Amino acid sequence: MPRFAPAVCLAVPVALSLTACGGADSDKRPAQSKSKETAPAGVAHQYTVLAAEIAARGGKTRVGDYNVGYIVEAAEPWFHAEHGTHGKQVHRAPAKGETHHIEIIPMEAKTGRIVPDVPITLEVVNTGGKVVQAKKLNFYYSEFFHYASNFSIPKAGKYALRAKLDTPTFLRHGASGEKPALGEGTTATFRNVELKPES
Repeated sequence: MPRFAPAVCLAVPVALSLTACGGADSDKRPAQSKSKETAPAGVAHQYTVLAAEIAARGGKTRVGDYNVGYIVEAAEPWFHAEHGTHGKQVHRAPAKGETHHIEIIPMEAKTGRIVPDVPITLEVVNTGGKVVQAKKLNFYYSEFFHYASNFSIPKAGKYALRAKLDTPTFLRHGASGEKPALGEGTTATFRNVELKPES
């Protein structure tokens, strides 16, 4: 999972560095000190693709300090480390019986940024309230960063997706006495999600 280092702050233009590495009050600076901010093409593209995919194959809800999106696709392949978290990246095809790739995208409601380092567990719940399958999600690099896994859904129908977001594990800048940003977990529930045979 990617980690953010202080060196990242040095790579941004000086005009943006105050807001990029600032604390919780960085958005309270006088208007005259802010310059016109533009996102790099790759960042803008990421959010354009994300919005289109959520609109076409998912949905979004606001919970706590988050906007949480979901996307449902056919089971997908990915690369993973050969020996747990270390080693050469090896290709993994969808396993037998895996039917869907379900993605959860936590975004900070205040800024719209995709939030890294969020431990997420996703439960797929049938209409009778039974959890059909639950998995801890992995963080993925793709056209946009997201959390996901492949699931084995026994039959087509309507399900609820219950995504439990724990408190992100990253450190936070801020002054003593301030409330830390994204300091609490939350649960996002998406009801009546149609899961059809995808693969």
